[in-house]
Amino acid sequence: MSKAKQATVEEKLIALYKLQSIDTQIDKIKILRGELPLEVQDLEDEIAGLQTRVSNINEEIVNFENSIKDKESMIIDSSALIKKYEEQLKNIRNNREFDSLNKEIEFQNLEIQLAEKRIKEAKASIVAKTDVISGAKMRLDERTADLNSKNSELESIIADTQKDEEKLDKESLRAEKVIDDRLLSAYKRLRGNVRNGLAVVPVLRDACGGCFNTVPPQRQMDIAARKKVIVCEHCGRILVDKVMAGVE
Repeated sequence: MSKAKQATVEEKLIALYKLQSIDTQIDKIKILRGELPLEVQDLEDEIAGLQTRVSNINEEIVNFENSIKDKESMIIDSSALIKKYEEQLKNIRNNREFDSLNKEIEFQNLEIQLAEKRIKEAKASIVAKTDVISGAKMRLDERTADLNSKNSELESIIADTQKDEEKLDKESLRAEKVIDDRLLSAYKRLRGNVRNGLAVVPVLRDACGGCFNTVPPQRQMDIAARKKVIVCEHCGRILVDKVMAGVE
């Protein structure tokens, strides 16, 4: 037997209004948490991005340092060759050998100049990258501190409200069991579409408690009779009488 056949319309309406009250309390807990969960997620994403950036820049610095070592080694080799060629110049036998050795010396000097230029550029890049890392690490420290603060705040709120939320969740499930699937689905859809998540509202001062438009007297009598589910003609919210809502 389905739960739709187990409950009368009145019982469903009572369960619906109770469910609305429970969900409103859960909404208040979520409002208390505010944007904290999203802020925590944003901070975690930003920190991960900063960590990746620092890691990538450190890798670039290592590459520059390795390049400097290679160029320094090249300068040593070229200097040794120049010295060798200069010694050979002392024992040349003809102009051809002289020209050849001088060209080799000139080439090695150019290699040294180019290597020194590359070393200078690499060192300048390291200084620039180090400054970027310094700024990124400062930002990383700031955002990490912010994250720790937000996490502590969120954990404190969760600790204060967790028992209440768990209790409300259980009460919500009990109330849902009385309501048939179609009506429950309509309720949840309404909650997602209306302001403040109020899908079930009482008639107060002859008006809908959601949109405040007037509810005709005959319709109010039908609502009070609790024989069928009646919705507001203006906003579509499910209406209950003020006695059910506990409002005098």
